Amino acid sequence: MLTPRPYQQAAHDAVIAHWRKSKEPVLVEATTGAGKSVIVALLARSLHNLSSGKRVLCLQPTADLVEQNVEKYKAIGEKCSIYSASISKSLRHQVVFATELSFKSVAARLSHEFAGVIIDEAHRITPTVKGIIDDLRAGNPNLRVCGLSATPFRLGEGYIYGVDEHDRAMHESVCKDPYFYKLVYAIRARELIEEGFLTPVRAGAINTSSYDTSGLKVQSNGSFSNAAIKAACEGWGRKTASIIADVVAQTQNSRGVMIFAATVKHAEEIMASLHPDNARMVGGKVNTKRKDRKKVIDDFKAQKFTYLVSVGTMTTGIDFTHVDTIAILRATESVSLLQQIFGRGMRVHPGKHECVILDYANNIGRHCPDGDLYRPEVKARTKAGEAEPIECRCPECKRMNVFTPRKEAADLNIDEYGYLAGLDGTPIMVENHKGEQLPMPAHFGRRCQHSNPRTGERCDYYWTSKQCPVCDHHNDITARYCESCKFELINPGDKLIEMYHEHKKDPTKPQTEKIVNIEYVRGISSRGYDMITVTVLTESRSPTFYLTESTTRKANERLFFYKSTNGFKDIPRTITYKKNGDFWDLLNFNLPTDSEKLQEKLAS
Repeated sequence: MLTPRPYQQAAHDAVIAHWRKSKEPVLVEATTGAGKSVIVALLARSLHNLSSGKRVLCLQPTADLVEQNVEKYKAIGEKCSIYSASISKSLRHQVVFATELSFKSVAARLSHEFAGVIIDEAHRITPTVKGIIDDLRAGNPNLRVCGLSATPFRLGEGYIYGVDEHDRAMHESVCKDPYFYKLVYAIRARELIEEGFLTPVRAGAINTSSYDTSGLKVQSNGSFSNAAIKAACEGWGRKTASIIADVVAQTQNSRGVMIFAATVKHAEEIMASLHPDNARMVGGKVNTKRKDRKKVIDDFKAQKFTYLVSVGTMTTGIDFTHVDTIAILRATESVSLLQQIFGRGMRVHPGKHECVILDYANNIGRHCPDGDLYRPEVKARTKAGEAEPIECRCPECKRMNVFTPRKEAADLNIDEYGYLAGLDGTPIMVENHKGEQLPMPAHFGRRCQHSNPRTGERCDYYWTSKQCPVCDHHNDITARYCESCKFELINPGDKLIEMYHEHKKDPTKPQTEKIVNIEYVRGISSRGYDMITVTVLTESRSPTFYLTESTTRKANERLFFYKSTNGFKDIPRTITYKKNGDFWDLLNFNLPTDSEKLQEKLAS
């Protein structure tokens, strides 16, 4: 039977201690190679036992990770079920290991059966995972949630927890809208290297010119554009050949070398410079079948070839203990991805003393400016012109919080508790759904960042909340169900979108759409008037209008007829119309489209 390492047991104990006193989602940081699978197994068993036999859900992003975690759970002497489309769909046992996409369809139906959710690779938490948790929490408001990640930060958002392991609130410059309340335990690379559980990594020398990544600019979404990445890496035949020659020269005695490519085409260019008997490619459009990918992985683990070229995969979840060199031939804007890549070479293997990182795309310089490969620079993306964070005191627990201010706060006073006030100090009030007057927050903070040091319970003061219309309970603005009475809380944005789509289904309601194409046919009406038949192609329909110069027609129809007759100087951009019996009424044109109006409402 598997015996956990001391730090694995300590991580388990920290989570259980938190779960005994709080239902706030928590996180464990466990560096690659620390054995997250063992921690997942220990937590799943304990939560199942503590909850009087209720089910426990362990979520993984891929089937490969499901199998890896199941193996560890069985190694501690327990039985479990797998719910993953590519393996099996079973709910026989109370502990269930599942992929998120497979489980989402049954989450709501089984909501009352689960005591908690354990999320592997929690930095990749998706709307699907959040939806599953919301569905389960609707059936069990005391649902416990724990995430595990080697890289607890996300591109553009910074760290994914709001309070660190020392009970310090994270500054918004490095943490925006964290899903997890607190980091309860951290297992970092240096301490495991010192204890002999991991192999150190070292930046190796680059003996040829690297790819020019100076032109790569981060877009508004925090990512490099695909076009820019292709331009930086693809089609540089001589340079790629020179880089691979340098990699091969430095790895003559290597057991295993992983090469990370930017695109499928780029990977093919890399493969062209490697001996076909000693290299394989995985990811992209190759090895799309799971069994084929597994064959490549198994052969690499068995050291049947030396060079594994990866495209968009192999950064998480797969253990290659023998890898002693990693060549990075792609640029990444993601600190998390870079750390995951480093982690592929940090497993311990007999005779392996270090893993050399050969970076040909300036990723180390971009994310580790001080040269420390184990502690990269993590920042949360800020909007252009965003003001400096402000401090405000929680009215309930009296502790200080740090939040990003609203733009409205620039010309107004802000009181001690983070609310807007006029120049005379009078609070600025807004009306809630019940017509009550409430002070307006000067910042985007939602809930107090602190917890009670004695009980560990999160302070329940909200500056901004989604108030339940039934019981008046204050919920987080992301909540789908009231924490108190379980009433479904409709997100105003979701409601708008729903109304918009319903509207588009009913042609008898006035609607405004973008004109894709327009055709005119001149003719004479049955009453002898000049007539123009106008067929308009919109994004969803192609209504036809019969327009005349008759004074009985609506003003907009007459104007449209006049402009059509005399030739539009500018073709109308939009058209407003509705169905009237067997005909279509032209109501207006060049108004904002329904989708544009929707965006305005959502933005406001």
